[in-house]
Formats: sequence, structure tokens, C-alpha cells
Amino acid sequence: MSTPTDPIARQAEITLGRLLPRLESQFGAGADAEEWAAFKARLQRNFLNLFRLLLELYGRHYDFFYHLESILATAARMWLARSPDLKKLDKVREADPLWFQSEKMLGGVCYVGLFAGDLDGVRQKIPYFKELGLTYLHLMPLFLSPEGNNDGGYAISSYRHVDPDLGSMEELASLAADLRHNGISLVLDFVFNHTSDEHEWARLALAGDPDHQAYYFIFPDRTMPDAYERTLREIFPDQRPGNFTFRPEVGWVWTTFNSFQWDLNYSNPAVFNSMAEEMLSLANRGAEVLRLDALAFTWKELGTSCENLPQVHTLVRAFNAIARIAAPLLLFKSEAIVHPDYVIEYISEEECQLSYNPLLMALLWEALATRDVKLLQLSMRERFQIGHCCAWVNYVRSHDDIGWTFDDGDAAQLGINGFYHRQFLNAFYTGRFPGSFARGVPFQENPRTGDARISGTCASLSGLEEAVHEEDPALIELAIRRILLIYSVILSIGGIPLIYLGDEVGTLNDYAYRNDPAKAEDSRWVHRPYTDWSRIARREQEDTIEGRIYGRLHHLVNIRKDCPAIADGDMELVEAGNPHIFAYVRHHAGGRVLIFANFSEQAQTLPANVLRLHGLGYTFKDLVSGQTIQVGESLVLEPYQFVWLA
Repeated sequence: MSTPTDPIARQAEITLGRLLPRLESQFGAGADAEEWAAFKARLQRNFLNLFRLLLELYGRHYDFFYHLESILATAARMWLARSPDLKKLDKVREADPLWFQSEKMLGGVCYVGLFAGDLDGVRQKIPYFKELGLTYLHLMPLFLSPEGNNDGGYAISSYRHVDPDLGSMEELASLAADLRHNGISLVLDFVFNHTSDEHEWARLALAGDPDHQAYYFIFPDRTMPDAYERTLREIFPDQRPGNFTFRPEVGWVWTTFNSFQWDLNYSNPAVFNSMAEEMLSLANRGAEVLRLDALAFTWKELGTSCENLPQVHTLVRAFNAIARIAAPLLLFKSEAIVHPDYVIEYISEEECQLSYNPLLMALLWEALATRDVKLLQLSMRERFQIGHCCAWVNYVRSHDDIGWTFDDGDAAQLGINGFYHRQFLNAFYTGRFPGSFARGVPFQENPRTGDARISGTCASLSGLEEAVHEEDPALIELAIRRILLIYSVILSIGGIPLIYLGDEVGTLNDYAYRNDPAKAEDSRWVHRPYTDWSRIARREQEDTIEGRIYGRLHHLVNIRKDCPAIADGDMELVEAGNPHIFAYVRHHAGGRVLIFANFSEQAQTLPANVLRLHGLGYTFKDLVSGQTIQVGESLVLEPYQFVWLA
């Protein structure tokens, strides 16, 4: 570890030399010798990196070394509490660190209560997950949270207790083990920007405990809140103006998102240590991936926007370093729904190995609305490539709204005015634009500024709701083709495809949320309905809408799993010579696949020369249809048709 010209490395070496005997005295004596040796080896391998990161964040604290020792003690204690099964998987993942880049990866996401009632209900659906082909299951927030409005579970009252309506932590650990033994990795949310105001730490703060008041940003008057507010934006300006909430017991509390969600103060090293323990506790329950919720907001600095600050990256890297020591299989997934330039900054082997791809998601819908792929094509060329050791998580819908996060500079290159284009997309996807097939609902619409985002299920946004209402078979077929088209892209473009469960059978908007006072003001509940298992049962009937969507989507999943060329994240864009056709090449392990997708309801022609230049001749097999294609003068793609040419 020692580097003579590096004083920090020298200090780290001295510090570890002093701390390690103390840790061995506290933990090593009673531990299994092999397990302790494994912990010590990982600590020695990762300590310099961890030391640098924590020194950057907390080195100015007079008691820095006390907190450092406390953090290492947390890591040791949590490693020794880790199950043999998980420690075995740690070794497997360390030997194959890019396991998540396999072509066999397929993710699913759902709310436990809405999808299956409770954790035992989810366990009973494991055969369905395996049939669908899932290898990754993200269970949306399932921890204890306040009654009524709790931001869809993102206001955590305890990271150690499951919502009793859903089950217990013991059931969660048991479910994780069952999923793991069936080849499915459990993904959970790590809501680490804030807690609910009912969390034990917040209760102690309200009761006057100064140590726990220091876990949050609490001010006796408006002096500091007003100073911060000068450079902060409001996240929900109509629903809850401002970033601070007055609580008579303590004063003004920083609450970026909702009055019941208190932002944590990561300038306090005790907060880092406490949250590191919560993180490792989730890992020890069986989580293999943690979605880092709202990570862009986690560090505050007066005079800044308090978003995407450099210290956020240091903070996440420090959590990652702790994971490498005490839960080595654990991966982080970035949830940064911000400008594309900032999204990329969170993705690295040392920070977030996985990241949602909000730009691809938004631009798939943009291309469907415009029938033109030029903005999608340009943005993917400029912004899709990430580090070799990382992967996008690609999705067409999530639990959240759709925000039009494309870069205005990219749009301007194409002669598109970003502001007016977003106005068009909002009108189109709420069904207000003449001729629109979509039936979405505005989220956080501001008539004064024209700002809005979009809620709605994949099927309703794709035109299926309108088509079913009109009882028009031709419109139904077009809607199904749109659903399959955008899913074909996320299944083939590179990374981990993620299905919002229910999409596989064409779930429509559920407007009943408006009858629930706790949900009525949040239109995102329109696309979070209870799962109708009678509809899922119809997936086996080929003449039903459910069967038509499920059968074709399942066929694509199976093609993906048998196509090594689709592994990893390398993707090369192709100019198709047609503004309606999105085109790219996937190649890996000696395999090569050309993918062409028609984003128009009109048949489109693909010049034969494009196939010749980017393929391997004039004869191809379309993996989707199974047909052999002899390229003549051109290839015609039917409305919303896509081909995977090998």
C-alpha cells in the first residue's frame, strides 16, 4: 500500500497498522479464522481507496479517526453476520464480475402488494418469473413507511422492518434465498437521501436529542433556509412549494421531496456510518443490487443547486468501497433522472456499475410520437457508450413519470426547439394532440410555465387503451406492434432489459386511484394498478390481446437468451438511409446481428446497400421471424416491424 511520494497512502498504511490490531481484538478472536482472513484481505486491498474517500468527505472533523474506526467496525460486524450462502456467492461474483452483462439477463420490477399481495404471494409467483425468463427482480419499496401518502413507499420509517401488511424481514430473506436458488437476483431500493419523519432517528430529533438532530438539516429560523433557497429549485412546486418544512418541535427541516421526507445530513460522518450499516443489512438479507434512490440530491452545499455536486460521487464511491469489503457481490444501480451529461457521471466500476437509461426510455416514446428517429439516433450515438465494466438498465416504463430529459443542444443540432418539442410531446401523450393514439395523464402540470411530465402504462401510451375503447382490430394490432417495437429495442440494444410487470400482457391505465385520498393528487398511480391475474392467465390464449402480446414478447426474450452477440454493452449505430428506421449493430464473441426497427405505421424501405455495408453479405436470417432473407434491391419493413438479422 505504501507509496513514498504519496503522503495519503503513507498515512493510510500507518492508520491501518494501528486500527487492524484493535479490530482483530474486537472481532477476530471469536470469528472463524478463514472468514476473518477473508475480511482482513479485502480490508487491506480496499483500505487506501476507502481512506482517501472518507478523508475527502470528513478529514476536517477533529474526530475523523474515531469515525473511521467506527465505520470499519460496522463493516467487520456485518461481514461476520453474513450467511455462508451469500459468502459463497460473493466468491462466485468476484470470479465473474461481469455476470450482469450476459445475454441471458432479464429484469422485472413490481410493487409487492400490488403484484402479489405480500411476500409469500411473490414467492408463489417464482414459477411465473422463471417462465417469463427473469433473472433479476426489483421489488419496489417494501419497508415500513407512514400510513396514507408515503411517496409510494419512498418515505422509509425503518430499513430493518418490512411493512407488516407485506410480511417480515425474515420472509424477505427467505424469499431472496428462494429467488437466488432459482437464478433470480433480488434488487431492492436503498433510499439514502432521506428518511420518513416517523423514522427512529427523526423521532429522537423531535424529542430534542442533539446527536440525532445532527442527522438532519434543522434550523431554528428562516435565515439559513432562505439562504439555501436562493439557489435551489422546487421539485414539486405546485404540490409542495419550497424545500423546507416547519415543525414546531424543532424548527425548519430540509425536505426536498415531501414534508414527511427529511433529508439526511451526510456532512455528518455518523450519518454515513449509520447508513452504511443499513446498506450492509439489506445486502445480508439477500439483496444483490441496490437502486440508489435520488442520489443526485444527497450532498448539500450553500450557494449551489445541491444537485449532482462532486461530493455525491465521493459519497457513493465510499459506500461502494465499504461494499467491496463486507458484501463484495453487491452492485449499485444509479437512479439519476437528470440531464444526460450528469447521468453518465455516476456510472463506473467504482461508483454505480448499473444505471437506468432514462434518455433511451424518453426518446423511444419521442420517436413513436414523431415517427422520426433522428433525435434518438443522435442521442444514442453521443451518449450510449459507458465503461466496459458497467451496464445500462433499459426500460420503456417505470413506476415513475416520463420526463423529456433529452439535451436541448442535441435537439438544436437537428433544428428542434427543445421547449416547444416538449410541449408537443406532452400534448401528444395526454391525447390532446389531434390524431394522437396515446392516453396518458399529465403529472405535475404547470399551466403557467407549460411544464409537465407524463404518467401512463406502456399499453395506454402505445394506443391500446384507445384501440380497445374504439373496438377497432386494426388499431389494436398497431398498438401491440408499438409495444413490441420498443421492447425489441431494450431487449437488443445493450445492457439489462427491464419489464415493468404487467406490460407483458398489455395492462391499461387504472383511473381508480382518484378515489383514494392518499393517491388522488399523484397521477403516477394510474400506471401502478393491482395485477389482474385473470388477464395474466389469458396469456396462454393466442386469440386474446394478452396472449398476442405475451407470446410475441416471450419469443423475443428467448431469442435474446440464445444470441451471444447481444451480450455486453457494445453497440454501433447504423445510418439506415431512412428517417423512420432506427438501426444498430450488436457484435460479441464472434457473432454479429443487425437490428432495424421501423417507427412508422407506414411500410418503409431499407436500401440493400445498408445491409451489405454493415452485414456479412447478401443473405441473412431474421431471428425474429426465422426466415432467410436474400437481399435484392431493398428490404421493406412493414408498419412497426423490426428485424434482427444474423
